[in-house]
Amino acid sequence: MADEVFRALADPTRRIILDELLERPGQTLFEICSRLGMKHQLGISRQAISQHLAVLEAAGLVETRREGRYKFHDLNTAPLRQIIDRWLVPDAPGPEKSTP
Repeated sequence: MADEVFRALADPTRRIILDELLERPGQTLFEICSRLGMKHQLGISRQAISQHLAVLEAAGLVETRREGRYKFHDLNTAPLRQIIDRWLVPDAPGPEKSTP
């Protein structure tokens, strides 16, 4: 799972999409396309954004829900928390020691 998350985060456009979903959850594909074009001046196609969303969804970073004809996208931070928990080292008391 971590491989998919890192692969998804490697692309700057996908990171911008995640930023947008953090700022405004529950966006449709149309809304995401509009915000990327207007706010970030990204001239990429609707199909390309849809493919980016599919990668993010496969990595578990984006969840979707359908309401009628609309599909809404939301940020899911659980995969990021799993990565942090895996490598987060508890703070040790005292001064830090570096190894050569």
